[in-house]
Amino acid sequence: MSLRFYDTVTAQVRDFVPLVPGQVSLYYCGATVQGDPHVGHLRSAIAFDQLTRWLEARDHRVTVVRNVTDIDDKILLKSAESFSDAPPPGAVVREPWWALAYRFEQVFLSAYDVLGVRRPTYEPRATGHIPEMHALISALIERGHAYPGTDASGDVYFDVRSWDAYGSLTHQDIDEMQAATDADPRGKRDPRDFALWKGHKEGEPESAAWDSPWGRGRPGWHLECSAMAAKYLGSRFDIHGGGLDLRFPHHENELAQSTAAGQDFANFWMHNGMVTFQGDKMSKSLGNGVGPDELLAKASPRVVRYYLGQAHYRSVLDYRPSSLEEAAAAVARIDGFIAKASVRVTGAEGRIPEQFALAMDDDLNIPQALAALHQSVRAGNTALASGDTTVVDRALGEVLAMTEVLGLDDAGVADGAGGPELKALGTLVQGQLDLRAEAKSSKDWARADAIRDALAVAGITIEDSSDGSTWNLNPR
Repeated sequence: MSLRFYDTVTAQVRDFVPLVPGQVSLYYCGATVQGDPHVGHLRSAIAFDQLTRWLEARDHRVTVVRNVTDIDDKILLKSAESFSDAPPPGAVVREPWWALAYRFEQVFLSAYDVLGVRRPTYEPRATGHIPEMHALISALIERGHAYPGTDASGDVYFDVRSWDAYGSLTHQDIDEMQAATDADPRGKRDPRDFALWKGHKEGEPESAAWDSPWGRGRPGWHLECSAMAAKYLGSRFDIHGGGLDLRFPHHENELAQSTAAGQDFANFWMHNGMVTFQGDKMSKSLGNGVGPDELLAKASPRVVRYYLGQAHYRSVLDYRPSSLEEAAAAVARIDGFIAKASVRVTGAEGRIPEQFALAMDDDLNIPQALAALHQSVRAGNTALASGDTTVVDRALGEVLAMTEVLGLDDAGVADGAGGPELKALGTLVQGQLDLRAEAKSSKDWARADAIRDALAVAGITIEDSSDGSTWNLNPR
């Protein structure tokens, strides 16, 4: 089967053929760094990390660009609150907007690193690309698709009715769309016209404005991604991605302004599904938001990565109190086999099973890919019990290859819990089992029980049978 992905524009799964053979260009929307990351940010990053890893496994060189929105209304508001006489509880007092944005950018990066999300090829900031945005606005004005506001505010708007294809991404009729609320509506020709450039307003920091042909101001939210994607990937590239919540208005507006400026823009649009909390929408206003600190307090990075990456990327992922426990049990089975098998065999060759490859080729069908992974784990454990080292070797190679594609090998590396530690653990535990076997052979039951109890305290369960003793990691 050839690579096939769902394309939001055509609303169908279609064959993926890179624009340049052997190379893939991918842009996906990063964070607006106004606060701590939430589980939705993490899921999106993991989904596109899995996509990147699979494209690389299919022998493509992938260029990944993920932006950072470091200037935005919400960033300015949070900074202003820190300077107020009564800042919100827990707020950092007297923090400039640019310092606030950088601080939260580092929090995002730390969370991504711990969960094994590889750094992109480049991660540009909006504030570093003002000239490119000016050039894009000028091109749109020259082509008749943008105009300065009529109220001398310094705002510049995209004229949505000037572009017949507006609404093609989300398949909406323009007259049924919501009004754009990203800038003062008084200078607009149509309530749906959105801001390309936002004139500097009284009370805003002088440092949050740049000179432009239309007056001092700052870029609109949608404009930045179009400018940065074109700069680093060209006017036509393979894939644009992001969360489902970004389809409208953000991605719809990106597509409109880029194509209206004469660019082909993205060949595929891919969107990951949302995360819910016990069936309800997850949001701060409802008090059910979940962040990385909360998840990592309950489970290891490998378990959190497994949980957030286990569903099909386009489906809704529902978070429940038992979700991490179930993921922990699955990861414990995988890690237990890797640790035990690594002691028995050496030099296992990584080979991706056909069932796993077929699933990943079919629009990144992660649930089916995980079924293939656990099938290899079961086959490996059966071979361990029977002493068939040939099958153990093959199964271990398959499991290691699949966990690498899924990113389970990298999750936790920032916290010192990577793949090599599993092999070391297996060697140490096997050494204790050998000592326990010697104790039992000499009928030193107290020593044998002491070894078993010490391993239990460390989270290792021993299972005795007529063929000897095996062990498993207790899920965290």
